[in-house]
Amino acid sequence: MHMERNVTRRGLEGRDQLKEGSFMRFHMTVRTVAVAMTLGAAFGAGGMAAQAQDEPFRLVITETETPLVINSVMILAEELGYFDAEGVDVELIRVTDTPLAFDVLANGDGDMANIALDAVLLAVANDVLDLRAVTSPDRFLPFLIASKDTLTDADDLEGSNFGVARVGSLDYGLSSMVMTAQGVDPDSVNWIAIGPPPARAESLANGDIDATTMSIGVWLSMPDHSGLHILVGVEAFGAAAPVVNKVNVVTAETLANRRDDIEAVIRALISLSREFNANPAAWVEAMLVSRPDQSRENLEALAAQFTGSWSVNGGLNADELNFSVGQIFAGEDFAELTAPALGDWVDTSVIDSILTELGVDDSADAPGR
Repeated sequence: MHMERNVTRRGLEGRDQLKEGSFMRFHMTVRTVAVAMTLGAAFGAGGMAAQAQDEPFRLVITETETPLVINSVMILAEELGYFDAEGVDVELIRVTDTPLAFDVLANGDGDMANIALDAVLLAVANDVLDLRAVTSPDRFLPFLIASKDTLTDADDLEGSNFGVARVGSLDYGLSSMVMTAQGVDPDSVNWIAIGPPPARAESLANGDIDATTMSIGVWLSMPDHSGLHILVGVEAFGAAAPVVNKVNVVTAETLANRRDDIEAVIRALISLSREFNANPAAWVEAMLVSRPDQSRENLEALAAQFTGSWSVNGGLNADELNFSVGQIFAGEDFAELTAPALGDWVDTSVIDSILTELGVDDSADAPGR
């Protein structure tokens, strides 16, 4: 069954809504959620578990259209009938960014959300929402740094205007790590808060900034690369910043009450990820339907980049997660917080049950357990 819902900030009245450009407001909403959760526990909780089983499983994604990256698997699993094949009725709830996805989940309007790892860790470190990361279908995204062609190497980033979603955002942190690895002091760069990757790509094309980080998909989808080039490629970027980007989380209550649905969703995502990893042409054909605005040539180039990066075993490798937590908590936004242990926010039991049934795919995504 094909079900989708778009959620806008206007559609969630009465709450302190978040903007991607403000980490401080995300802190404020985390505190607001803590109060709401406490009050909610006192009223009307008795019938929630029974009612949930009669409702669609609501998967919140931060994509308004099928993205040209690996997390496309969540939308394609719905479009290609993989969720239906597993017997789970999934409703996709599309939002524009991680703060709004967190808001939807915290309000009880979603059952699972694909959100940035730093947002998950912030909520857990503040003991606000009892979240569990149960899979990561898009743990690593193929990022690069694109720039004006007048910047010939990474050293030229010093003094440049560098576009980011916001100071303190995930792309800001990853870009800083890459610059450091390239011998560039991040403090020597003028950071310009612009917004999501397509907006940054447009600003770069218009000459408003000198460089920015984006995925290979956004780069290839740009209509004109005149005067632009790739300053730091995908391989070099990934080697310098091997940080898990996003995870799919549920609340501990949802994990207890809807475990069968969660397992069905994850099994569908793993199955389709294995298909795309083994047969990149299958992703191309699916995307030509989902994104008819894209050329076969671009999609084939992307498919080649993604081979070996799909989460064929669920995507929760302990070493990768521990490294990512260390990098995130080294940032100033987390300076006064204590990093939680993996067991406080990661639950691999669903994945492990699926891998016992399906077997481990040795082609990529080592489980690490």
